[in-house]
Amino acid sequence: MEIETKTRTGKILKLLNIVAWIAFIGFMVEGGAMITSFLVSCISPEGAKHLYKELNFYDLKQFSFWHYTVHIYFLVLLALLKAYVWFLVMKILSDINLTNPFKWEVANRLEKIGYVLFITWLVSVSNGAHADWLQKATGVQYGNEPMGEYLFMAGLVFIISQVFKRGIEIQSENELTV
Repeated sequence: MEIETKTRTGKILKLLNIVAWIAFIGFMVEGGAMITSFLVSCISPEGAKHLYKELNFYDLKQFSFWHYTVHIYFLVLLALLKAYVWFLVMKILSDINLTNPFKWEVANRLEKIGYVLFITWLVSVSNGAHADWLQKATGVQYGNEPMGEYLFMAGLVFIISQVFKRGIEIQSENELTV
């Protein structure tokens, strides 16, 4: 780990690395718990009443096992995409060097986070469209996942990655002139 803990910034980054680990583990557990509860509900129909986070999709499963499966798939995929974003954040925080922060690895990971957040937005929009259709078909609301935030974050992180890339260019120009 290259984070220097002597400075205030180094301590903050170390703390953020711990937070990133917690978020990563939390979203992995959420995805795994959703998969497990889905498999249990396939064996026992009553299991659909007591999914992870007190979700009750029993009526949806009775309406259509296919739509039930698709909805669970979206929820699992969203949890795993969020976990992957936090994994990439952990990689950035563990690789960052405060004396020379502008590295291609950091810029590329930031750009990758932007792309993964954009994909997360696409999955979230797809899930929202499916949930809206289900609400019209069944009269029950099955999701209220926020969508716009992922697109906003994707844009913001992508802009930051481009600033990092420009910082790398300036840094390499300065190294060549010295």
